[in-house]
Amino acid sequence: MDNKAQATGSKRWVKVWDGPVRLFHWALVALVATAYISAETGKLDLHFMVGYTILTLVLFRILWGLVGSDTARFTQFIKSPAAAFAHLGHVLRRQPEDETGHNPAGAFMVVALLALLLFQTITGLFSNDGLFEEGPLAHLLGGGWSDTLTIWHGFSFDLIVIAVVAHVAAILLYAALLRQDLVRPMVTGWKRLPQSFSAPHMAPVWLALAMLVLAAVVVWVVVNMIGAA
Repeated sequence: MDNKAQATGSKRWVKVWDGPVRLFHWALVALVATAYISAETGKLDLHFMVGYTILTLVLFRILWGLVGSDTARFTQFIKSPAAAFAHLGHVLRRQPEDETGHNPAGAFMVVALLALLLFQTITGLFSNDGLFEEGPLAHLLGGGWSDTLTIWHGFSFDLIVIAVVAHVAAILLYAALLRQDLVRPMVTGWKRLPQSFSAPHMAPVWLALAMLVLAAVVVWVVVNMIGAA
């Protein structure tokens, strides 16, 4: 990093988040809330559709983490656990930092949320409500296994809630200690960074659409072909 740029505080607006990542993020917020409400109100048809949509988006995000924009790629932001703890130490000491995309600690939260959502939606495919409704793959297992996965399905949602609370707490911590707004860049895509920082490469929209279609096809095959077997 250019020390002169740091010293003078010279910064510029840089696009750090592409449209696909931002749409994924906010769509997921709405869908997870809808999944909870639909389950609590007994609207299981809606609950299943929301679950399929979440699974599609999670698969898309995994694919986008492999071939997408620089800040979306796992290889660009996943660091070692030591780096994550060191970063948290910098935050608690109120040491200023500028990350183009996810910081080392935030990277682990991203991976944890994706893993939990993937587990949540997959177990949902095998779960049942104990009465009339069951996931499209529940018939492939014995009733005992389906009941077990139903319990895990509910437990994993509790873990998702804990992870979301931790995520929101981290955002508030950044705002309080470092005066950094992490929400605005995820809304607009733009962030103020030192002049010495290069703008990350943004992958084309057509590639994102192709990955989304691929993810949707996988989910459709699982639900409508494997589930109907």
